[in-house]
This record gives sequence, C-alpha cells and structure tokens, in this order.
Amino acid sequence: MDAASLVFGILSIFMWPIQYGGFLVSATGLALGVVMLRRRKSGMAMAGIVLSSIGLALTIINLKIGLLGLILKTYFQY
Repeated sequence: MDAASLVFGILSIFMWPIQYGGFLVSATGLALGVVMLRRRKSGMAMAGIVLSSIGLALTIINLKIGLLGLILKTYFQY
C-alpha cells in the first residue's frame, strides 16, 4: 500500500488542474501514506505523503483562483 500512496501522489501532481478529481486522488494518496507510515516507516509512504500534499495544495489554490474568477466575473462583468 505504500507503493499505492506513491502512485496516487504522482497522479495528484498531474491531476491538480481537474479540481475535484485532483482532490480525490490527493486525499486518497495522503490517507494511504499516513496509514502506511504509522504501520512501518517507509520511504515510499513518505514520498507519497509529500507528493499528495503538494498536489492537494495545488488543487486548493486552483479551486480558490477559479472561485475568485467566478466572483469577479459575477460582480464586475468583465
């Protein structure tokens, strides 16, 4: 499962432009990484946690920018 965390972490780096898909992949990779890190100290689990965290942060930033654009478009009609 630590390899699955790493795979989901790598996928989350590529899936961040798709807001909800990126969130699901990142959250899954993060959860798997944390579970496997508690069971045994594994480098792949730690790498999965790091990559999933980066993917999750990028997804959240993308979501906020999208919402900001929607708000600005609604109020200012540019």
